[in-house]
Amino acid sequence: MYPTKKYTILNDMELIKDREFGGERPLFASHGLMLENVTVHAGESAVKECRDITAVNCRFEGKYPFWHVDGFVIKNCLFTSGARAALWYSRGLQMSDTLVEAPKMFREMDGISLENVTIPDAQETLWHCRNVKLRDVRVDNADYLFMHSENIDIDRYVQNGNYSFQYCRNVTIRNAVINSKDAFWGTENVTVYDSEINGEYLGWHSRNLRLVNCRISGTQALCYASGLVMENCTMDADADLCFEYSTVNARLTGHITSIKNPTSGHIVADSIGDIIIDGNVKAPADCIIDIRK
Repeated sequence: MYPTKKYTILNDMELIKDREFGGERPLFASHGLMLENVTVHAGESAVKECRDITAVNCRFEGKYPFWHVDGFVIKNCLFTSGARAALWYSRGLQMSDTLVEAPKMFREMDGISLENVTIPDAQETLWHCRNVKLRDVRVDNADYLFMHSENIDIDRYVQNGNYSFQYCRNVTIRNAVINSKDAFWGTENVTVYDSEINGEYLGWHSRNLRLVNCRISGTQALCYASGLVMENCTMDADADLCFEYSTVNARLTGHITSIKNPTSGHIVADSIGDIIIDGNVKAPADCIIDIRK
């Protein structure tokens, strides 16, 4: 049904241009390919077990196209909703200027660079990945994004989706808008700069979470946190009952609605609504809470 694979040699790579493929494993175990204006129709595992692959202006419609791939560049491509679970068990990806409509992308991968990438259905994406760099990325419908991943560097980022970054380690985020309840649960060594985080129950059970010049909204933020640091952050009016059972060093700008039973540390704000220290506070129960003068 589809043309037989035909190559042109281009800078030591074999060029496949203006072709269509489908079915099972049409390019299986290929090395050193340049795919240009190629469409991969319904089928499975089109580029599985490959190495040194570049895809430009391509369209991927079939399932699991890039599994077990070592070293690949994807530029100005489209992954339709049928291309679900498209990139798993691979390493060394550079993706740019690409629209990913398929869910469950990027699993068990090492070395991911995404630039100017949009993922409108990012459910269960970026699980168990290492060494991830995102620039100018937007994700929507992104529940359970970034689970159990590590060494993540993000700048200029927009996210809509809950339960994100759970159990991640060694994360740096800059210039982001993150709309997510239950974000950063169980994380370790996360720093967020110059960002807006909206959603209840932020950062529970985290260790060494640092927020710098951030705006926080949502009830019961930052509870059960260990080693929490906040520098020049603002808290929206709905950010109440914060810091319960946390060890915290917070320098807040403006007003905070309420603080409840922090375990230890030092909290400073321009004004504080309610300070709740009751019989349920946990030892050492020595947190200093000050209003800035």
